[in-house]
Amino acid sequence: MENFCNTRLDLASYASHEHDSRGRVFHEPESATRGCFQRDRDRIIHSAAFRRLEYKTQVFVNHEGDFFRTRLTHSLEVAQIARSLCRSLKLNEDLGEALALAHDLGHPPFGHAGEDVLHELMVPFGGFDHNAQSLRVVVQLEQRYADFDGLNLTWETLEGVVKHNGPLIIANDMDKELPRAIAEYAEIQDLELHTYAGAEAQVAAMSDDIAYNNHDIDDGLHAGLFTINDLKDVPLVGEIFHNVMGDHSGLDEKRTIHEAVRRLIGAMVNDLLVETADRIQQSGVKTATDVRNFDRPLAGFSEKMRNYDSQIKRFLFENMYRHYRLNRMTSKARRVVKSLFQLFLNEPECLPVEWRKLASEPGHVITAQVVADYVAGMTDRFAMDEHRHLFDLQSRSS
Repeated sequence: MENFCNTRLDLASYASHEHDSRGRVFHEPESATRGCFQRDRDRIIHSAAFRRLEYKTQVFVNHEGDFFRTRLTHSLEVAQIARSLCRSLKLNEDLGEALALAHDLGHPPFGHAGEDVLHELMVPFGGFDHNAQSLRVVVQLEQRYADFDGLNLTWETLEGVVKHNGPLIIANDMDKELPRAIAEYAEIQDLELHTYAGAEAQVAAMSDDIAYNNHDIDDGLHAGLFTINDLKDVPLVGEIFHNVMGDHSGLDEKRTIHEAVRRLIGAMVNDLLVETADRIQQSGVKTATDVRNFDRPLAGFSEKMRNYDSQIKRFLFENMYRHYRLNRMTSKARRVVKSLFQLFLNEPECLPVEWRKLASEPGHVITAQVVADYVAGMTDRFAMDEHRHLFDLQSRSS
């Protein structure tokens, strides 16, 4: 069948070209209407794990308010930034978008609080890492297709899921232990863990950083954790808010926040675009392989913006992530995840039937991995419901 997909012909030589893709583990005929990275993106969007992101928290627990970001809205914001950057840099937009949409698939409920406690509980069994869990989701846990487990994504997408934050095997740190899920998958497919990911994955990772900082400022202001006045001494942020209020005298606070955050995203995106284009030109890379084998990432902020970024993160850490209201939510979330994990590990017969079939004896490493997969796949709301059903004697069993 002839392939009619509109593959862009103006991609840079160092972009990920579909005709050069290393393919999928399980062979499938090509689509007549979509390129291979478009298919990856569509499979991610149609996955159960992606739909569950709607009720997984970013910072606030899901029921705290309907205007706060969730993992789903965050992923969509990252995808929008990544796609725009990829287009401007003549990279593969479809791959950049697919990676942006997939990057949080392995996150457990309750944000980083859920991940931290799951890792602590899984240390005796190989630990827990959300990037490794994202890999488990897309190569094993999603079960939609007749011929294989997982989504059977392309090599380039899997590489980006695993390595978007950089190489996992570093020459001067050979003793660093790989997450167990990634180490096990490396025996099936070589994702070249000692190299950087392609340019699209690097751009998606930076897009995540831009989206995260800006929506946390937005959410923190709306939640009343800090005020616009508190931001006045934060480099770049304070200046942008000052300029917005100067340009629009009498503008209400809601619109002021929106306009300032919009400008802040624009400033970061523009800096990233200019700096990345400059690095690419100076590096002399000609192919996607050159990008992977280069000795440092090519996508990144200028030194000035890196300094701004670190000071924004410092402000958010001190004024938002360690705010007593978030500490209380984090404490409750940790107790819920810990209680669920320990109960299922010690009493796997309490797992739903389809999960119980996968488990082994109480306390066994196989049982621990099954429990981690089950708990990590929960939404905030489902985790709270499960906790109530299992620990409240007045609640009916589901």
